[in-house]
Amino acid sequence: QVQLVESGGGLVQAGASLRLSCVASGRTSSAMGWFRQAPGKEREFVAAIRWSGGRTYYADSVKGRFTISRDNKNTVYLEMNSLKPEDTATYYCAARTYDSGSFAVSDFNSWGQGTQVTVSS
Repeated sequence: QVQLVESGGGLVQAGASLRLSCVASGRTSSAMGWFRQAPGKEREFVAAIRWSGGRTYYADSVKGRFTISRDNKNTVYLEMNSLKPEDTATYYCAARTYDSGSFAVSDFNSWGQGTQVTVSS
């Protein structure tokens, strides 16, 4: 398993930016991602990055506004720009230790505790 600790959430106005961080420890991940869950809604994919090669993937709703990146050690970031009220949710960092071609919730086997992002209009 991989242990994940997120940080960087907060309350911002629409149009502002935030950067989330996720520090991983334990087993080596093949990919890491960010998901979000708003009250009353299902957890949804936001972005992911393959650890080897650094290829990135995004949900259509965040393309052009969010950027996922990683350092050379064990941290993944989610840079969120031009935030909208509909981006309000708890954001979860996720990791998987096996290779998969998809990025559904079920494709990840380790999860962080979540960090709240609230965007006011």
